[in-house]
Amino acid sequence: MKGVLSERKTLHPLDIERRELPAAAGRAVREFAREISAALDTTRHDAAALATTLTDPALIAQIDARVTELPADVSRTMRPPATAAGATIVSRLPLTDDEFGPTPPSWREAAEWSGAAALRAHSFELDLVMLLLARSAGEPFGWQGQQGGRLVNNILPSPGHEHEQSGASSKTLLSPHSEDAFHPERANLLMLGCLRNPDMVGTTVSSVRRVELTADQRRLLSTPTLPILPDVSYGAGHERFSAAPLPTLWSSAGPDETTLRYDPAYTPLDDADADFRAAYAKLTTELERVCVTAALAPGEVLLVDNDVAVHGRVPFIARYDGTDRWLKRVNVRLPDRPRRAEEADENGYGQRIVAPFRAAVHSAFGSGGCDPARTEGHRANQPVTIEREAAHDRGSFEHP
Repeated sequence: MKGVLSERKTLHPLDIERRELPAAAGRAVREFAREISAALDTTRHDAAALATTLTDPALIAQIDARVTELPADVSRTMRPPATAAGATIVSRLPLTDDEFGPTPPSWREAAEWSGAAALRAHSFELDLVMLLLARSAGEPFGWQGQQGGRLVNNILPSPGHEHEQSGASSKTLLSPHSEDAFHPERANLLMLGCLRNPDMVGTTVSSVRRVELTADQRRLLSTPTLPILPDVSYGAGHERFSAAPLPTLWSSAGPDETTLRYDPAYTPLDDADADFRAAYAKLTTELERVCVTAALAPGEVLLVDNDVAVHGRVPFIARYDGTDRWLKRVNVRLPDRPRRAEEADENGYGQRIVAPFRAAVHSAFGSGGCDPARTEGHRANQPVTIEREAAHDRGSFEHP
């Protein structure tokens, strides 16, 4: 079973929370990014780490120093979504469509900032803008094998990948899912920043706190029944790890506090009994019913609470003429939202994170101890790149 939203469905116009970054705050973020870029140009730094992963120690130190100088309006605006929708659109980040040059054909070329020097500088500055915003919200992190370990990912259509369940696709409707649902160190908050979206292609968002389920369905879905596997983009090798059953729903204090881990395309639903499959199908139907779309304009940032909402993308026709949709994405951990103790012993199928903003070796869990092989911190002012046992290239195979 592959739980995807029907392409014939009608999206329900439920409200999504909207916030506006004050003009002075938006200008400050852009100016600080320019100043950081200029400062890095005048110092000796690891150019490869800077260009490839954004984990150069000088860059990380600059972000950490300058984020404390930003207007308080920035952190207030970038706080997690505050409504049951589990998503917020932040507007008024100052940028123009002509700053970044043509939309590249792949994330690799976007990461290389191809084009004239001025365009490369602007693209790099927007990566710094995304890091400043993400650091204002929490702890930005990356995946060692995802787009080469970059902290800021580029999401754009790529030729030959039109029909994949990936962020590089276009013609297919992408399945709603929790980002990296299989992993205990998944993001609490997902940031999607829009550079370009002339066709107003919509990102779909569905909140588990808006669904209607019976008490029995909630009980079944809260029982650890099936594992969630890494998607195909993580490559081979995860078969070496035990696939422990996980709850789909966590309902510690009733429906208003429900969270979920949901990725039906990588959940072996055929292994469950009929009652569980029926409850899971009802959840899928409900997530479709409450779906909203966020068609981002340039300068808008979508915040998705990855514990509350699933996201996907509607189909569109890519032109590959340099004008296609182009988003920047950052995964963010919220330090004041620790993972449940029940998740602490999960192996994550050997997939590791890149965590250069972590000040000490620690786990993202509230209890259960630390697994330094899975997540490590910032030591001796050096950025941490945590090797994965199952390396992959997620660049052409990632959700939007």
